[in-house]
Amino acid sequence: MKFKLIIAFVKPDITDKVVDAMKSEGATGATIIPGRGTGVREAKSFFGLSIENQTDILVFLVEEHVVEKLLKVIETAGDFNKPSTGIAFALPIEHAVGLSSQMKIFKDQARDDYF
Repeated sequence: MKFKLIIAFVKPDITDKVVDAMKSEGATGATIIPGRGTGVREAKSFFGLSIENQTDILVFLVEEHVVEKLLKVIETAGDFNKPSTGIAFALPIEHAVGLSSQMKIFKDQARDDYF
């Protein structure tokens, strides 16, 4: 099996919505990392103190054949058609360990997607 890592940067108020949508479409779980970012629209300041834009970094390890479908799920659940709502992308994974408890789920999903 080949895997990819989907990484999504989303606003904290939609994290649960995106994760729930991904799980309903077959993602077996997610890692959520709190963060802050900067971009085209810089943080505002209040009395000289910078107010950083909070973001959550969502990480999903998924089988390669479901990546496009799951990126669409993130795009829809996260309202990525609106400006400054988030970004998601996939990276290839060369090797992975610690997945033995999930291999049956991955195999069942692959069989369901094939038939």
